[in-house]
Amino acid sequence: MFFQQLVNGLTIGSTYALVTIGFSMVWSILQLTNFAHSSFYMLGAYFTLTIMMAMGGTVQAFFLALVISVILTAVLGALMERICLRPIRERKAIGIAAMLCTVGVQTTINNAILVFFGSETKSFPDVLQLGRFRIGNVIVTWLQVVILVLAVILMIAMSLIVYKTKLGAAMRSVSQNTSAAHLMGINVNFVIMATFFLGTFVAAIAGTMVGMYYQAIDTTMAAATGTKSMAAAILGGIGVLPGAMLGGIIIGVVETFVASYISSGYRDAIAFLILIIVLLVKPTGMFGKKAINKV
Repeated sequence: MFFQQLVNGLTIGSTYALVTIGFSMVWSILQLTNFAHSSFYMLGAYFTLTIMMAMGGTVQAFFLALVISVILTAVLGALMERICLRPIRERKAIGIAAMLCTVGVQTTINNAILVFFGSETKSFPDVLQLGRFRIGNVIVTWLQVVILVLAVILMIAMSLIVYKTKLGAAMRSVSQNTSAAHLMGINVNFVIMATFFLGTFVAAIAGTMVGMYYQAIDTTMAAATGTKSMAAAILGGIGVLPGAMLGGIIIGVVETFVASYISSGYRDAIAFLILIIVLLVKPTGMFGKKAINKV
């Protein structure tokens, strides 16, 4: 029972980690809480399901739909930055204006999904049909293995982009000092847009994987995942990519054990409980560092 729930927790926790990565990347550059991020996660799942079923619901249709969905969602994420957030930033409006803008985008996406897709739960067929295997008493599906492996690959890829590429160096420069980065010849606007593109790209993949794992998607999945990704980001150290990954996995594992051994009714509340404890004990998170304000 313990190891079975551990496998389940690692699976769902890895998807939380993917969502948290994008959330944390945006925060590290703009110090902006992007409330719309979880809505793009949900939108990616709806795009994939709709395109896949329109193309016949086959395995080939799924992979093509996944590619189209994540690119489309990522482009919309970048457009949000270009159309909504950049004008606010250029006008040097107060920080809360940008945050409220993301709330507006979140509300727009959520209501657009209600209008175009309806409020009922949508069945997400497991077209891959990969089967399962046993390790002792633990039943593991090959879909869980695929989700875990894909999550690890994406997390490694994002880490390499952030810490080993010129784009990543530019991201870290912008996060340190936007004005200095601009003076050094870095295209700050492009770097910020690329950050939104990459973050929503990964979130859309996570949404699709969760939909296939549970074989269903609904209009509440964004709200639940949004709070958990925020808690995971703070737990790991907001703005720290390895911390975001570990925080998401911890939230997923703890949530699964609470639902299994205590009550499924508390599975969403546990993220808030962890968030409160972390804020009381170590506000900077596991890997976060206390900010030094120079005068």
